[in-house]
Amino acid sequence: MRKQIKEVMSSPCITAALKDNVYELAVLMKQHDIGFIPIVEGTRLIGAVTDRDLVVRGYAEKHSGSTAVETVMTTDVLTIPPDTTMEEAADLMAKHKIRRLPVVENGHLVGVVAIGDLAVRDAFIQEAGEALNEISEHVH
Repeated sequence: MRKQIKEVMSSPCITAALKDNVYELAVLMKQHDIGFIPIVEGTRLIGAVTDRDLVVRGYAEKHSGSTAVETVMTTDVLTIPPDTTMEEAADLMAKHKIRRLPVVENGHLVGVVAIGDLAVRDAFIQEAGEALNEISEHVH
């Protein structure tokens, strides 16, 4: 049976709210060694902020640390349900060139899956590819 995202996602995850500011998000990212923070109202996902958002939409636009999260957050966030397979999530990440996906059920954030969470799958594919390569090299 295929592994589902709910088996590998980070849950609970670090979140922030609209009342938070850019500096507070930067501190959370540093404290937890993360580069992605879902923005929630209660448990309902309303957006997300990446470390890149802080730099490009925040500091590069000369916004101070007291700038509201809303100024730098992405509101049109791609999400997946918890029963998504690891393969489906990996395909979505590759297609949209993203590294993290919020996992949402009935509009509520239940976790986050990062590209690193799929490493087991990728390692298996890489090992299989290397094995096939070695087998093919010895065939004349």
